[in-house]
Amino acid sequence: MKAGLKAGREASGAVPGVVFSEILQGACSVRTGWGSATDGMLPAREAGPDNAIIIVQDKNKHRGAVVPLVTPVTPAGDLDEAGLGRMIDFMLAGKVDGIFVLGTTGEGPSVPRGVRCTMVERALAQVGGRALVYAGIGDTCLADSVESASRYLRAGVDAVVAQPPGYFPLQPGELLAYFTALLDAVPGPVIIYNIPSTTHVSVPLEVVAQLQGHPRLVGIKDSENDAKRHEELIGRFGGAPGFSIFVGVPALMAQGLERGANGIVPSVGNLVPDVCARLCRGAFRGDRAEAERQAARMLEVAELYRNGRTLGQSVAALKAALSWRGLIQPHVLPPLVAVAERERETIRADMLRLGLLN
Repeated sequence: MKAGLKAGREASGAVPGVVFSEILQGACSVRTGWGSATDGMLPAREAGPDNAIIIVQDKNKHRGAVVPLVTPVTPAGDLDEAGLGRMIDFMLAGKVDGIFVLGTTGEGPSVPRGVRCTMVERALAQVGGRALVYAGIGDTCLADSVESASRYLRAGVDAVVAQPPGYFPLQPGELLAYFTALLDAVPGPVIIYNIPSTTHVSVPLEVVAQLQGHPRLVGIKDSENDAKRHEELIGRFGGAPGFSIFVGVPALMAQGLERGANGIVPSVGNLVPDVCARLCRGAFRGDRAEAERQAARMLEVAELYRNGRTLGQSVAALKAALSWRGLIQPHVLPPLVAVAERERETIRADMLRLGLLN
């Protein structure tokens, strides 16, 4: 399969390290490049002699606290552009490294196709180059995912984030074939998204190993709640040039950063972006005490909207919490249902207790 993958890359004209700007030329609002490999980097760490911490420069562009943004909507289900602007300004004030739209927290698969494009365009305009922007491409149809990725990349996102299609149960060989076809067809950087809680399939690390080295693959976001898997993931792929590992499980984020993960993707960043950014910065400079303090605060706040709820219910509760801060309205997209007013009042009381409201 390795030989076939290499042949597919050569046929597509892809060369490692080359920006695919020639593919994107002539499109509206196209960026001229993806930025250098060291733009806006914070120092990372390596273990030196006797486990001393040596500060080094991370060669990977994709790193730090990347917040999976909620999708603000009106009661009619249209994009709440004013709410989106407030959310992005709040993220940037918290000094996050990236913003991820149309992910799980952003109800990506439930957002109408036309609204997805508007969401991406408005997010890019509001961010204005002050952070990296990522967009999810979670379709079950490969052609639709490629089309969405191409549009988002032409608009200027720094990478697209792709989970496995979630309808048919897939075997490792089928996952490898799917991601190989996707990577060969998409004209820019791709991050694989492993989230078995929604796709009902776990991307095996052996499949990741076979895909690693593809010139368009720049990393993985792993939201599988399995500490041993994360340990093996970081042990096998951590530190690889041009390949970033993002931890998507809140309880594993501080530990993952300490072991060498490049970043985190915390939904709680919608409420406390500054805490998530400080967690990363503390971990990157080797300040374990600071990282653990921020991680504890992050988990404490996350319980506000998780608290025994399902994933979908947690998204609705998170939006309710954000509505109390005046950032967005509490509406969600079908099939999710907004929290009842009594529950919303309970969330407000918990926010006051946590110091999230004046």
